[in-house]
Amino acid sequence: MLLNFDKLNGLLPAVVQDQATGKVLMVGYMNAEALEKTLQTGQVTFFSRSRNRLWVKGESSGHLLRLHDVLVDCDEDALVVVAEQLGPGTCHRGYRSCFYRRVQDGKLAEAEARAFDPEKVYGSPSGATAAKAAEKEAGR
Repeated sequence: MLLNFDKLNGLLPAVVQDQATGKVLMVGYMNAEALEKTLQTGQVTFFSRSRNRLWVKGESSGHLLRLHDVLVDCDEDALVVVAEQLGPGTCHRGYRSCFYRRVQDGKLAEAEARAFDPEKVYGSPSGATAAKAAEKEAGR
């Protein structure tokens, strides 16, 4: 593949965009293997930096991302992954998008309502925390 994986130690930032709305759902990182698996399976897959392994978005929650398209920037070192959200949300905190807050008057303000109860999805507040630890490695 003709992508520039060299700039960030073999990783490319991947912005996930909702296929239906255009809204940014999350940001993660992909290595060549994660991108290849995403293209082969149609399930958006990232590289977990802390666990040093591939990670399918939604493997804990069941809220998978179905691939529709992959766009490459002009420097070939960043991706936009266009996907369909299978489930009520992407964020482990219960929101459709990980970008559910905005800066307003110098503070963080909620910009959307919760889409699901993370305690019901992950089993407990600690389950949601454990799932976040597992899913956060996508890139932050």
